[in-house]
Amino acid sequence: MTPPREARESAPPAIESEAAPAAKAPKAHASKAVPAAGPTTRTRTVVLAATETGRRLGADLAAHLGGEHRTGRPRDLLAEVWGEAEALVLVMATGAAVRLIAPHLSDKRTDPAVVCVDDAGRFAVSLCGGHEGGANALADRVAAHLNATPVVTTASEAAGLPSLGSLGERFGVRAEGDLAAVGGHVLAGGPVRVERDLPWPLGPVPAPVTSDPTAPLLRVSDRIAAVQVPTVFYRPPSLVIGIGSSRGVTAAEVGDLIDQALADAGLSPLAVHTAATVDLKADEDGINEAVAARGWPVVHLPSETLAAIEVPNPSEVVLAAVGTPSVAEAAALHLGGELVVAKRRSPMATVAVARRPARGRLALVSLGPGAPDLTAPRAAAELAAAEVVIGYGPYVDQAARWTTRGAVLETFGLGQEVERAVRAVELAREGRAVALVGSGDVGVYAMASPTIEHAGSDIDVVVVPGVTAALAASAILGAPFGHDHCSISLSDLMTPWELIEERVEAAARADLAIAFYNPRSAGRDWQLARAREILLRHRDPQTPVGIVRDAERPGQSVTVTTLGDLDVAAVQMTTLVLVGTSRTRMAAGRMVTPRGYKSEVA
Repeated sequence: MTPPREARESAPPAIESEAAPAAKAPKAHASKAVPAAGPTTRTRTVVLAATETGRRLGADLAAHLGGEHRTGRPRDLLAEVWGEAEALVLVMATGAAVRLIAPHLSDKRTDPAVVCVDDAGRFAVSLCGGHEGGANALADRVAAHLNATPVVTTASEAAGLPSLGSLGERFGVRAEGDLAAVGGHVLAGGPVRVERDLPWPLGPVPAPVTSDPTAPLLRVSDRIAAVQVPTVFYRPPSLVIGIGSSRGVTAAEVGDLIDQALADAGLSPLAVHTAATVDLKADEDGINEAVAARGWPVVHLPSETLAAIEVPNPSEVVLAAVGTPSVAEAAALHLGGELVVAKRRSPMATVAVARRPARGRLALVSLGPGAPDLTAPRAAAELAAAEVVIGYGPYVDQAARWTTRGAVLETFGLGQEVERAVRAVELAREGRAVALVGSGDVGVYAMASPTIEHAGSDIDVVVVPGVTAALAASAILGAPFGHDHCSISLSDLMTPWELIEERVEAAARADLAIAFYNPRSAGRDWQLARAREILLRHRDPQTPVGIVRDAERPGQSVTVTTLGDLDVAAVQMTTLVLVGTSRTRMAAGRMVTPRGYKSEVA
């Protein structure tokens, strides 16, 4: 039982959780922490303007940014929102904006991002705040919406380099240390050393890498350590805090116990991935507030889940109280890994710390059919964050424009698909951020399937979709895929021809529009003719057929013919052949398959 408040100072050590209440809290496997009463969570973008013209522009920007447009005296409004806003857009002259924010500036790591926009919407000026590029990114976003010019003056961006503080952000890594000194050294072209205590993805290092012990250091580690040279520490999200408590524990007691456990073990709070406890504690304010004050999410786990996790210090008392022999240690270990701080006690709380397994990242990136503007922004972002880019030579060349200085490019030849997959998985298991690229959609007749089959569960694998060659060819031709359609590869190198023929026959009977991939090559010159024979048994010879060679690439050519007049000899390996349905027709020189069979739009 929880002792009376006045007796708690002399109370015996806490068990990890009190007995279950009569009404058990619902299980919540990944609930977020309840915000603490102290620190304010910044979530808003606020737009302020000084003139009526500026207010009209401000209202538009607020709507675009999903923010709040405040009207009134800017000086008073700014004082109200400064401590609450994550970002500020000030529509006014730059001089006025600078004088307005000057009294409120405190620390670039905590000040909101501030961008100034002129009344005419010609320029978006990144002024300050939004630590490590927040204001710069906001200026870019505002400028893109207004078709304006972004004005960014920070040294790294001006030099076309990513800031050291943003390195690894995509993978949850956070930077601390001597960013100014090491960043200045990098901007001057100097080399750095890179050390990894943990194999965690970081991204391409924008500087030459050396083994010189006197060079500035980039160190991937969750440990706090003394160093002899200017150092930037990169804190991976490697640590899990397990917490147990008696009912009514205070946030101060839980927080002090967490802080002391991390400090005694020499571990950085920036490396904490999450906190975890038993689901009976979902409403324990002391735990929720302490965790929220440190900016971490909290996970509430069922007692049966915790009971299944082996721990070094089980307790029969805890087992009898909550149905698991451990809360703090088991919760810390719920993502696997190793216990680095065994259970520690205070009068009413227990804390343990585990290091979860490091995981590399393998992105299977679709480049699209060839035109740079058909490569998705997500693909470009993955390539910009990749330490190593792997693929067939021409595809790596195509991807190079989106890579960042320091990335390593590895090329493979035709027929080396297995070697590509093995190499990409191997590097990801070393903790690298790897991008394996393919044209079109990497999951369609490409590298995604063999790579996923080879990869295990010990790395993170993401697939970035893309515009397929068939979709690009369809768009060039018009709308031949307006109704049900399919894709069939005529290559029998990996699929028996008998099975391919069955699929062509089924598609013909079903009256599906068909995109034929790999229709013909020097060593396979009869398959397309055979497919045409099958189709002619089910479709009119006047069925429209589109032939697109090198879709969205230099040398693109387009021919529209009919199934009866299809010249098989004119088709090459880089060609797609799109065959219409019984309903496909030509309209203004374009292939169109109506969406419905009951009625048509005139």
